[in-house]
Amino acid sequence: MTALFEIKNLFIRRETHTVLSVEELTIQPSEVLAVIGPNGAGKSTLLLTIASLLQPSAGQILFHGQPLEKENSLTYRRRIGLVLQEPLLLDISVADNVASGLRFRGLPKAEIEARVTTWMTRLGIADLRKRAAHNLSGGEAQRVSLARAFALNPELLLLDEPFSALDAPTRARLLDDLQSLLAETKLTTVFITHDLNEALLLGDRVAVLLNGQLRQIGTPEQVFAMPADSEVASFVGVETIIPGVVTGSSEGQVIVEAKSMHLEAVGELQPGRSVLFCLRPEDITLWKRESAPKSSARNRLHGRIRKLTPQGPLVRVEVDCGFSVMALITRASAQEMQLKDGMDVTASFKATAVHLIPR
Repeated sequence: MTALFEIKNLFIRRETHTVLSVEELTIQPSEVLAVIGPNGAGKSTLLLTIASLLQPSAGQILFHGQPLEKENSLTYRRRIGLVLQEPLLLDISVADNVASGLRFRGLPKAEIEARVTTWMTRLGIADLRKRAAHNLSGGEAQRVSLARAFALNPELLLLDEPFSALDAPTRARLLDDLQSLLAETKLTTVFITHDLNEALLLGDRVAVLLNGQLRQIGTPEQVFAMPADSEVASFVGVETIIPGVVTGSSEGQVIVEAKSMHLEAVGELQPGRSVLFCLRPEDITLWKRESAPKSSARNRLHGRIRKLTPQGPLVRVEVDCGFSVMALITRASAQEMQLKDGMDVTASFKATAVHLIPR
């Protein structure tokens, strides 16, 4: 399959500082690519470059296999839709805002009306048709912005953290609607976000940007379960990262010595190899020390609770096992076990839950 969009050896520099470096990135037709990274990682710079609103210092950008040049940038921009974090709406009615891009392209009035009606209905804002844009809530304004972009029938939709300024319930509803629309339309989309849950929900693939560099790209399962390095691991929520050395290997199982403990993992690494032993907090099960049952988990660590941190319906538990182990359990489980600071517990996890990063 020919890629819809390609980037090769891209560099964006400001004065002498490189703010974005992407060796290679392809966007396939009909896929949703979620680009994640912390604030200042270069996500918006990448999106503006893809939108042809920012010229690279070096590198090549291809659309349908053809290089993007200054002379064809306007034609290309008319084939994309762009939705920014803050909706840029004109001080006119909602319907006129949705129609604005279509009028700019000179479409017939009947077609403009049909598209405006269709997309206002599909995004749940048909009853706001005559309302002035400045009287909209944040969620309503972003729905108008999305309707305007979808009405263009773009080949490529670019979304720059469109939900970050919304309250949680509004964001959840809009995310659910957007997920349905993208699944239905099969519209090729680049979705910029620093929210890992949004990336997991929408992304067919996930690209991780850290410090202006594209560090990893793959399916959500690959990126979140098998991060490429310790920095990617930390960003995608791997909270237990322990340096160790492989001391044994047999039939796809390895023994890792870490902090004087022997831990089991799945892998093919040779003895003597230095690794980072990585665990996600949701893959760790906690038991009261005296009531820990036998289980299929190959790893069992004894420790003492250092800190309990409520997080909505969940509780993050830091356990001192000679090194810090972070677990994430339900609030109901924490209450049932009557967990408290200083309590002795057993942390267990399966060998298959471990990700080893060779060093």
